[in-house]
Amino acid sequence: MKENVELVFEICVVIPKREAILKGDEDFDCGNVFARELKNAGLVVDRVIGNSDEFFKVAAPLETLGRAAAELRIMKRTHIGMDLQFDMVEVDAFVKQPDGSLFSWYERFQCYCHLMHGIVNNSKSSRILKFNRREIRWEVGEHLLPKLESEIIIKQIFPLHDDKIRKKLLKTWALQWWDFTTQPVDEIYAYYGSKIAIYFAFLGMYTQWLLFPAVVGLIVYFIDYGSANLVVLPAFFIAVILWAIMFSQFWKRKNAALLARWPITYGNAVDEEYKVVGMKGNAQPRQNPMDLIKLLEADRVKGKKVFTKYEWFNHLLRIRNDALIIISIICLQLPFELAYAHLYEVLNKDIIKFGLTAIYLATIQYITKLGGKVSVKLIMFEHNENPETRADSLVYKVFGLYFMQTYIGIFYHALLHRNFGTLRKVLIQRLLISEVVQNLIETSLPYINYNYKKYAVRQNKEKEEKGSAGTFQFTSRVEKEFLKASYTASTGEELEDGLFDDFLELALQFGMILMFACAFPPAFAMSALML
Repeated sequence: MKENVELVFEICVVIPKREAILKGDEDFDCGNVFARELKNAGLVVDRVIGNSDEFFKVAAPLETLGRAAAELRIMKRTHIGMDLQFDMVEVDAFVKQPDGSLFSWYERFQCYCHLMHGIVNNSKSSRILKFNRREIRWEVGEHLLPKLESEIIIKQIFPLHDDKIRKKLLKTWALQWWDFTTQPVDEIYAYYGSKIAIYFAFLGMYTQWLLFPAVVGLIVYFIDYGSANLVVLPAFFIAVILWAIMFSQFWKRKNAALLARWPITYGNAVDEEYKVVGMKGNAQPRQNPMDLIKLLEADRVKGKKVFTKYEWFNHLLRIRNDALIIISIICLQLPFELAYAHLYEVLNKDIIKFGLTAIYLATIQYITKLGGKVSVKLIMFEHNENPETRADSLVYKVFGLYFMQTYIGIFYHALLHRNFGTLRKVLIQRLLISEVVQNLIETSLPYINYNYKKYAVRQNKEKEEKGSAGTFQFTSRVEKEFLKASYTASTGEELEDGLFDDFLELALQFGMILMFACAFPPAFAMSALML
């Protein structure tokens, strides 16, 4: 059964622009061989020549995706509510996505990776590939894509935008600034995937729920209740606590409803990080299952000791890494915090204090990002049994690091001065500087980086075509997409993408406005405006 949809190019492979191919070398050129192998795998390829690179836009018909999904043994939801392995013959039995497509973006991406990484030299001898007067030997049984990446021939592989859907989302979602709480989560899920959709669903609900404490906080802050403030502020704080509890519970319900509505499934392949004790990688034992059971029964005590030793070693390794992070925070930030607090007390002018706070926050942010990268490196060396354990370790280290470095200074000022007025000034400065400056950096740096890359490409092109008439311009959208900044986390792209930073920022902001609601009630309104 074929879907009545237009074929969309979803993946792009970038290689450097080559010199003129010599006559007779067309069949050995890396670009030509790569395009031919992609077509042999059932993919559709459109080659675009850019100003400094060549772009291979890749699309996959439904039959090709179905074949890859069957090979990957992807589990999909059926109309009777069961998750079964995908079979192209029984395609009508599987539930489609909210946009009418058979596969989600995550499933299609898995299929693309499987097809592209599955290109292997199946000939009886090695093949010689040529690229800019270089000869590359493609050995028998060797995968082509990793080979070209190791030779720095493939510069990048990235997903492409669908112009029709992108323009529709811009019109109905991104540009509707007056309706800032409603999110088309089904369309976002179909286009970006479940992680992005969950984030914007949470952001929309969080913004809606912020309106109530924001209004109440402004009323409490700007109206003078006189001696009744001793009752109003504690009552407001109790109301904020109840609000936070209700928000958490209602979000759990909404999150569960979204996950139930979206057919989120995963392949049943064994995770790369999961390793059985006594086995190398994911290799399966060669013994007969019954013999293996007898062996385990006979040597149960020994096996238990080995597993216990392995388990305790992993726990001690994680404890050691956590201790390193905590000690580094104490040794690096506390002296810096004491110096900042002393200078803050000595200075008299508020403008100078704002400047000092800006320098302090910029330095702390740099140290925090550096500590986050170190934490990720430590996690990479841990022997985590599965992705859940790795995620827990990531949260304990990176979130704990950001949490301590964000709040340790505020707690220090609160305990040092024990005055709501001084604490309020510190909170105002931190909220204004950290949130405003961070938002400006997040929006301006990618734009500046993008324009700088365009300028560099323009300069190189003008040097190559010196003396030619006409104005320079980018002829293809795919080249513009390639020059745009990637969505990566500040701690590095080894474990998480940029969504980790966004969730981390929301969590830290939520904690700040909740813990210091009495000291500065308008913090809810400021947070709502900065989202």
